[in-house]
Amino acid sequence: MDENKAISKIVPTYDRQRNQPNLFPVKEIEVDGIQMGVLSDGTAYLTGRGLARMCGIHNKVLFDLAAEWESEKSKPRGIKIQELLVAQGHSADSLYIWTRGKTGETHAYTDRVCMALLEYYAFDSAQTNNETAIKNYRLLARSSFRAFIYNRCGYDPDKHIPDSWKNFHDRVLLNDQVPIGHFSVFREIADLVVHMIQSGCPIDEHTVPDISVGQAWSDYWTKQGLASQYGERTKHPHWYPDSFPQSMMNPVDAWIYPVAALGEFRIWIYQNYVPQKFPKYLDGKVRKGVFLPSRAELLLTAVSKPLLTSGTEG
Repeated sequence: MDENKAISKIVPTYDRQRNQPNLFPVKEIEVDGIQMGVLSDGTAYLTGRGLARMCGIHNKVLFDLAAEWESEKSKPRGIKIQELLVAQGHSADSLYIWTRGKTGETHAYTDRVCMALLEYYAFDSAQTNNETAIKNYRLLARSSFRAFIYNRCGYDPDKHIPDSWKNFHDRVLLNDQVPIGHFSVFREIADLVVHMIQSGCPIDEHTVPDISVGQAWSDYWTKQGLASQYGERTKHPHWYPDSFPQSMMNPVDAWIYPVAALGEFRIWIYQNYVPQKFPKYLDGKVRKGVFLPSRAELLLTAVSKPLLTSGTEG
């Protein structure tokens, strides 16, 4: 049985989440069979299975210790571990932080808990083979637990905003002055771009979805003669961040449209562009190797909008 599911059955939900910070993994990785990661506040951790492996003990030993920690604290083993935890500065009631990551429930053992348990199994435990715990304790003592996990996970603590979010954020700030009475394609497809970022599609100088949407909408606008219905469109300066090579052409003239046509645009993008043209756009990213086919399928499902249906009479 999976250790997390087993612990979930033993420890009630209110106990698992009591006094636990609302954190989530931002990095999860497995190196040499050891599962580790970084939480949203920068806390480095090992999973129970990963920590047991580093301590050189069977996973069930740690599983039982964590599940019964409240009673274990009064026993000889628990008393010694509690002393080491206090020395490390750990004061929480639980040995782990309960959180949920991409792979499901995660029991994150923080640096203080890991170092305390490593020290115990390296120098104080009665187990006959403590070489693994000694080796790993010395390894982490030489560097630091946090630096060790950061290095293995490729996590940069100074890089708080992922590139895709930063690129989108910078473009939004540069192009937030659309004149009253008009709308821009770039601003109106924000929800589409957010779904792309959340699905793992990189948003950078090579992935500029508003160009694809803008060209398709421009063709539709012209072929349908929408200017006669909503008024003429006009050109407006569009700016790219300095990190984009397109910034060499700043400002770029882009079409903005009468706000009266906004409803028409929103219907068009989800009834025309998303089902007919967006799959081809994503396929191009998949073929270039920058986007996974499975994620492209999930993205298409996420951005599909339902039709409003009237309720049935009772």
